[in-house]
Amino acid sequence: MRLIPRRDKVAVVEVFGTIGGAVRSAPYEQVFEQVRRSKAVKALVLDIDSPGGAVPASEYLYHSVAKVAEHKPVIASVRGVGASGSYMIACASQHIVANPGALIGSIGVISVRPMLQAALEKLGVDINVTKSGSLKDMGAFWRPSTPEEEGKLQSLIDESYERFVSIVARARKLETAAVKQLATGEVFWAPKALEVGLIDELGDLDTAVERAAEIAGCGKRTVRMGPRRDFRQRLLGPFAETFVESVSNEVERRLWVESLR
Repeated sequence: MRLIPRRDKVAVVEVFGTIGGAVRSAPYEQVFEQVRRSKAVKALVLDIDSPGGAVPASEYLYHSVAKVAEHKPVIASVRGVGASGSYMIACASQHIVANPGALIGSIGVISVRPMLQAALEKLGVDINVTKSGSLKDMGAFWRPSTPEEEGKLQSLIDESYERFVSIVARARKLETAAVKQLATGEVFWAPKALEVGLIDELGDLDTAVERAAEIAGCGKRTVRMGPRRDFRQRLLGPFAETFVESVSNEVERRLWVESLR
């Protein structure tokens, strides 16, 4: 007879915001390593609401989660947006649950840089560059790219795209050609994502926790885990988050208006 109450838990880790911004790879790697090593944590649920972000950070966190999945059940739960890099991270799980109103996909890679040459000329600003090689200032905002640079950049994008497609194909057990048909950069409502094989089930966070507990053979007791926030982040966090949210909402509203014109 067991005298000590079971303390087995399902860890829930929030992945909210832009990867490489709000979601930084170094602190999250530490959290996932803690999950992997913990004897009390029997499974991991990723609570995702992210549009994606930087390629290096996304791929790094994908591998960090994959290490956990080698030892414990990992379930991804998409509550709002699971797109681009955050969808890549979700592919490190064994099962993806998504809210019916969630947006899934955006499989692809994009590189964007501002072109300020005309603005600098109007301001009378000259840029003097001394460099060790012809490509050292590739992607510079003060001049147009050369054909060689455009080719080099496209090659980088293509390599990253192929890795992304390979990850999705392996995780979702889909043919590479089938994934490429979906990897146009578009997003899908969760029911459509389920239909084409990008997710496994419609549901909410509770659904994901239930699946994780079932696979791990433990109770549904959860523990929230995440990176520690320093004093400045704790002090300014609520104000900064409110400001960023208001700006992002206005940008989103304007984009929707423009798309409907």
